[in-house]
Amino acid sequence: MNYRPRDLDRVFATLSDPTRRAILARLAREESLSITALAEPFSIKLPAVMKHLDVLGDAGLITRSKHGRTVQVRLSPAPLRKATEWLRRYERFWSPALDRLAAHAERKEAEAQAAEVMAKGKAR
Repeated sequence: MNYRPRDLDRVFATLSDPTRRAILARLAREESLSITALAEPFSIKLPAVMKHLDVLGDAGLITRSKHGRTVQVRLSPAPLRKATEWLRRYERFWSPALDRLAAHAERKEAEAQAAEVMAKGKAR
């Protein structure tokens, strides 16, 4: 896959901010939101939300369209797909560790359940 380093840098830098990630999460749940509706749950003022939207737009992560006086915002997932594809190249480094962690957690859960059954049996 052919990646443009500048585009990936911009996407990852954009995703580093929790407010922008929250905006993207809202847009992933909704097909389209007005800027006012998008800004509603945040404790920051509308101009700050607009700045975040500018950064998201510059990274290609959102699109905006104007309908009358209302600006609608939509998620544009293509840059996220490219970033995910780039990250997949490194999945082999963390995937085995996550598999071992899951197996360990399952063993510990099974041990705890067995201990609980034993304790209930002794209590009778």
